[in-house]
Amino acid sequence: MTDRVYFRSDSLEMNTSVVSCRAHENGLYRIVLLATLFHPQGGGQPSDKGMINDVNVVQVFLDQGEVVHLTDGPVEIGVVILKVDAAWRKLHTRYHSAGHLITAVSERYGWVGLKGNHWPGESRVTLNPSNNPISLTEQMLAIAVAELVTQNLPRVIAEKDGKRTVRWGPLAESACGGTHVQTTGEIGAVQIIRARLKKGQLSVQYELSTQE
Repeated sequence: MTDRVYFRSDSLEMNTSVVSCRAHENGLYRIVLLATLFHPQGGGQPSDKGMINDVNVVQVFLDQGEVVHLTDGPVEIGVVILKVDAAWRKLHTRYHSAGHLITAVSERYGWVGLKGNHWPGESRVTLNPSNNPISLTEQMLAIAVAELVTQNLPRVIAEKDGKRTVRWGPLAESACGGTHVQTTGEIGAVQIIRARLKKGQLSVQYELSTQE
């Protein structure tokens, strides 16, 4: 299995080795590496993009537990250089972490995170009611999230019961395999577009004020 270095490192460049390279469909190639910095699509977060040597990585996904890199050209077996697209990674990391902050705030009012979609333009988190949940407005969420961003809380990554967990400062931890900002201040301003109840669930739509 590929060593998922992105679990424990924010590095965007490293050397590794190609384990296999096979033709895929639509002119693409399936690359499996000994170790990778590329985050695969999952958990509501799109995959990283970047380069393996001078070949473009256009998508990354999990296939039966293995990290597969789809490239637009073949890569020879042997040592290669990985370069993750820094701007792409930063943007989607900020969106993902913003979703976690919204969930953390909502949990204070009796809501439990169910799922999230952290793609720009369609970002939202869905929460289930817990014990006597309190109704939340867009303004309440926006103020609380902004306060956490201003506090610039440090990220804490750990392993619990064989699962990777993430939290910031004193906030509750949650199991997550995605990429996240080192401090909440890196997220920037978060806009709460809409918070509404639907079939007993709370759906919160959000966006980042800046896309850089």
